[in-house]
Amino acid sequence: MDIEAVVDTAFAPAAAAVAAERIPGAVLGAVTMAGARAVRVAGLAQRVPAHVALARATWFDLASLTKVIVTTTALLELVDAGRIALDDPLVRAIPDLRQYDLKAAERELTFRQCLTHRSFLPAVEPLYTYGQDARTLRAFVLQRVWTRGPAVYSDINFILLGIAVERLTGRDFGAQPLAAGLAFRPDPAQCAATEACTWRGRVLRGEVHDENAFALGGAAGHAGLFGTIDGVLDFARDLLTGSRLSAAGRAALRAPQSPTRTLGWERRHPDWAGGQACSEETIGHTGFTGTGLWIDWTRGLAWALLTNRVHPSRHVDTGIQTLRRETGERLIEAFDRAN
Repeated sequence: MDIEAVVDTAFAPAAAAVAAERIPGAVLGAVTMAGARAVRVAGLAQRVPAHVALARATWFDLASLTKVIVTTTALLELVDAGRIALDDPLVRAIPDLRQYDLKAAERELTFRQCLTHRSFLPAVEPLYTYGQDARTLRAFVLQRVWTRGPAVYSDINFILLGIAVERLTGRDFGAQPLAAGLAFRPDPAQCAATEACTWRGRVLRGEVHDENAFALGGAAGHAGLFGTIDGVLDFARDLLTGSRLSAAGRAALRAPQSPTRTLGWERRHPDWAGGQACSEETIGHTGFTGTGLWIDWTRGLAWALLTNRVHPSRHVDTGIQTLRRETGERLIEAFDRAN
């Protein structure tokens, strides 16, 4: 199989989006369980205040890929080790959660509910507007009386899970161990720029785009991870080959938890960003900054599309969802033809 030709075919929509200046830059990579790999690069790591070329070694703010690469994986490793069970309440790790009301609904939330976004917590809260002292903000998250609402995709779920990881491992979230090509604080000169942030008053490069993650110290359970295309693909291949997580952990990761989700990850469904050509045994996740990773277990294939679509502003329609779907469709169709 010619993986180079497969990625060439799949990269055409991203290359066209860069040429049309809908996005500054894009990197597409694919890897098979057998180790075949190809990467394509186009465009700019930074457009303003000066042009900086994108390279294969450029680091991207992975945004919500933090949820699956770090937080979900760490929790499943803790389950493997017998430290927690998925249906344990969060207070198993965070006994001071809503500590002034032992009957509070937050104290009944489980790891599984938060991993699958089936809690009553809101999608997001502008925590950074309450201050930038990371320890105080963590305490605020733990003691806040959260208004109950319908189950939604929630950063708050994963901020709580990140605090649980910190408590269980005895390490700050930003000090969790990472493989090569993944980091919480990479060299800014090697990074793709994200937004010209009105709150921070500068173009962000090498510091986390997500305001709440920044205020929580630069890394939290929902955001803060940076990675190169090869670092992301290495992680995906480690899952495919069984080098990361036990057999039980990988089975748990893949098991459907709802029509749209597994633990932490999305599974293929009609509205998702991975396209419909992939197998039903495909999981994936996207990041607000313009990133995404998908793993097709049936084909033994993973692909990642990394862009800096929020540079220099998030308030532009870049067509990123259409681009993701088209990339996935073309990649799977080309892969199947090559096999």
